[in-house]
Amino acid sequence: QVQLVESGGGLVQPGGSLRLSCAASGSIFSIRDMGWYRQAPGKQRELVAVITSAGSTTYADSVKGRFTISRDNAKNTAYLHMNSLKPEDTAVYYCTVYYNTKGRFWGQGTQVTVSS
Repeated sequence: QVQLVESGGGLVQPGGSLRLSCAASGSIFSIRDMGWYRQAPGKQRELVAVITSAGSTTYADSVKGRFTISRDNAKNTAYLHMNSLKPEDTAVYYCTVYYNTKGRFWGQGTQVTVSS
């Protein structure tokens, strides 16, 4: 059974930093990509950042230059380093993993709140 365990959310002041982690387990299939989406109250879920097994990355325009996604393939773990956080970054952040032949799975979500 596939499990995605997220950690690292919380409350931070504007301009601060947080690091989110997502550890995937429970499948013998290889992972094509790992990433993060977010959903703010009253808004649709949106892409934040994705990284492929080869290390290719994609970022939302709103986070480019502030967020960095990385991945430890040996540990099936992805990290989202978030710097210069803004109040508009406040949302529930969802980890997502795409397994080859099994499809996409989602984590339970972790709250990130940026407020003074």
